Amino acid sequence: MQIHVVRPGQSIYGIAQAYNTTPQLIAQANELPDPNRLVIGQALVIPIEGRYYFVQPGDTLWEIGRKFNISYQKLATVNNISVTQRLTPGTRLYIPPSPKRNAEFYGYVEASARTITPSVENLIRKNAKYLTYLGAANFEVRRDGSLKEPNLNNLQQISDQNNVSFSMVVTNIENGAFSDELGRIILNEPIIENNLLNNIISTAKRNNFTEIAFDFEYLRPEDQEAYLNFLRRAKARLKQEGYFMSVALAPKTSRGQKGRWYEAHDYRGIGEIADFVVIMTYEWGYSGGPPMAVSPIGPVRKVLEYAVTEIPSTKIMMGQNLYGYDWTLPYVPGGQYAKALSPQRSIELAYRYNVPIEYDSKAQAPHFNYRDENGKEHVVWFEDARSIQAKFNLLKELNLRGMAYWKLGLPFPQNWLLIQDNFNVIKKR
Repeated sequence: MQIHVVRPGQSIYGIAQAYNTTPQLIAQANELPDPNRLVIGQALVIPIEGRYYFVQPGDTLWEIGRKFNISYQKLATVNNISVTQRLTPGTRLYIPPSPKRNAEFYGYVEASARTITPSVENLIRKNAKYLTYLGAANFEVRRDGSLKEPNLNNLQQISDQNNVSFSMVVTNIENGAFSDELGRIILNEPIIENNLLNNIISTAKRNNFTEIAFDFEYLRPEDQEAYLNFLRRAKARLKQEGYFMSVALAPKTSRGQKGRWYEAHDYRGIGEIADFVVIMTYEWGYSGGPPMAVSPIGPVRKVLEYAVTEIPSTKIMMGQNLYGYDWTLPYVPGGQYAKALSPQRSIELAYRYNVPIEYDSKAQAPHFNYRDENGKEHVVWFEDARSIQAKFNLLKELNLRGMAYWKLGLPFPQNWLLIQDNFNVIKKR
């Protein structure tokens, strides 16, 4: 699989010719709204086996081989050239595909806060084959230990048809927000806790869930040990019933990190209890904050490099956003919120306003500016093939368990193509 960035003057026909494929296959793979209109700076996934590399001035076979983790001897053999041959800039070399590694992928579906429309459900159904787990979010805990259940629509059927583990996401959300007081009640009152665990198990059996995911956030710092004890008891009950258990974690960079979102999440303790964890490595750029990448690679790396010192890497899933944001400028703290949008919608905006897409090499994220019909300036940060591949490379470098997506139902065809190119998706059923 090749990632190509559109340059000035390029057409889909010329790009297809350069990679020995067809415009139709490129347009289909990237779900281009208008194949005859490409945006400068747009990343395209070229659906070919392996990839091509165009020799740059000063390149040697050894340097190119090192870059793509292939011996220079094999590179020469594959391209039918001598190992001592001087390379001419612009020469096209074929790079065979690298071996795939096994990985797990988790997709959350926000079922409690929105209606799952037929189009969203069809998109979930289309991409479920790339998942290990499909998480129904959220089952909201009530103060008596009962559960407010979301509308599951056909999620169980989709899981069954795609050999995906159906996951029940349990949260301390109350009145639309994470509640520390609700958390205090759940974690410190044994009768409520026992009632909750009974309700989780009976609900899981009724809906054929195979995995239980706890997403308790904004807990009181003084409830850190109570949360660990709750998870230990939950794990014992769930294991007895045959369920896996995962826990979502805030993106910490140190054990003693301060802040209400972080202090109750003991990475080492939770990592010892859970079958795996999902670290929410996104929302640096968020709707109420200043414009920036949602999951810049530097901060993501810093969190995960700390995480692997506390938790076995094979228990860690990297969290990844399937959305970006459109900010109206100038940004004013406490002012207008940015609008969430999918990668495909972002590209459509760049088409519509005929603006080039830029790429921040430090953040490893694409972005662009445009001016709307009312004269308002906007900036959009989103995800594309390059930013996702950067995360996949980090996943492999740190030997993580896999990746968890918030949230399914947003069109991003390049992501799923690159999963297929990089990994063998583990199935639990």
